Amino acid sequence: MDTDSSSTGLLFGVDRRILALAVARMADAVGNSFLIIVLPLYVASEAVGGRVFGLPSSMIAGVVLAIFGIASSVAQPLAGRLSDRAGRRKVFVIGGLVVLGAINMAFVGATAYWHLFGLRILQGLAAAFTITASIAIVNEMSDAGRRGGNMGVYNSFRLIGFGAGPLLASALLELGPFSLPGGVEVTGFEATFVVAAGTAFLGTALVGLLVQDPDDTAPAPRKLALRLWDRTGRGLDTIFALGLATLVMAACMALLSAIEPEVNARLGQGPFLFAVEFVALIAALAAVQPLVGRASDEYGRRPFILIGLLALIPTTLMQGLVTLPWQMIGVRVLQGIAGAFVFAPALALAGDHTTRGQSGAQLSVLTVAFGLGIASGQLIAGFFVQYDFVIPFAVGSGLAAAGFLLVLTQVDEHRRAPEAA
Repeated sequence: MDTDSSSTGLLFGVDRRILALAVARMADAVGNSFLIIVLPLYVASEAVGGRVFGLPSSMIAGVVLAIFGIASSVAQPLAGRLSDRAGRRKVFVIGGLVVLGAINMAFVGATAYWHLFGLRILQGLAAAFTITASIAIVNEMSDAGRRGGNMGVYNSFRLIGFGAGPLLASALLELGPFSLPGGVEVTGFEATFVVAAGTAFLGTALVGLLVQDPDDTAPAPRKLALRLWDRTGRGLDTIFALGLATLVMAACMALLSAIEPEVNARLGQGPFLFAVEFVALIAALAAVQPLVGRASDEYGRRPFILIGLLALIPTTLMQGLVTLPWQMIGVRVLQGIAGAFVFAPALALAGDHTTRGQSGAQLSVLTVAFGLGIASGQLIAGFFVQYDFVIPFAVGSGLAAAGFLLVLTQVDEHRRAPEAA
């Protein structure tokens, strides 16, 4: 381990290049998180319309939110493999951010449900390139003794942006419409879409100015080392098992986002309090992840992942039982802490097992799982909430229990993937 931080490019124990990437991604995360708050309300408004097989608006909102994660998840293995083969990461991050900004602006002209579906698919495809290249940069700039801390810091900065977005979006919705010079009137929805586009373009500029490709990144070998089973054939591959655990974590955390109208009706609140509840989890994740990541560098990754999944069981179920806004805020904070125990250590442990030159493709297993988890949680909530408010959260709690058993039996911290030939 280096002792002279100034000579090794470290700031507070973190590589300066990773901090630069984290700040850049924080900017675009602000705009990306706008849509989680805005789109369910946009679907329920009169701004868009059209019948979709007679589905209730809660289910349509769930599909609109989830289709982003599905499209992104389908594309991420290819996106990660392309950046591996190119031996370059930065250009993929920038390209994805440019497209995301353009699509955020295009929501202003969306007037039918199929417009929303199409734009969200395009968003997901663009995000696939940004996500996989970014996480590969962090992994390749980290040695095993700092990987957990670096993953935690990177995720925390992104989450700060992701948490700030809903608060700003809800404020714009409640303050709108806005009158501009020349008699032009902009609705709250239109204002959020424009600001979301602006933050994506700001992130693009910051990546272009501050971020460089890792020094030793080289084109990957043609043979791709992705596997379902471990080398003995008797258990799951560690990276794949960690992907399933990440999927469970993300699904539990995403249950609330697709059922905003139902949550507001149950708790007797408006969009701003819902945004506070949404952000409470993000704030807890952002605050705790760097600490947990650094602790996992010293004490091991697997124990933290197990503790986090175990804690997700009650903290997920309790969200379906609370009846007051302050109770929901408190439970969301606890769930965010539980998620922090899973998120950074799982990424770091997967990074420990990656084969040289294949970080983009191999870590896409976890980023794909995260996207599918978000989509799964949104679909579960949108479908089951019509039967009873607590049911989606009971389903999520059961998934967390299954994830705990999976990691307990299938993840071996000491296994290491073979180096590429």
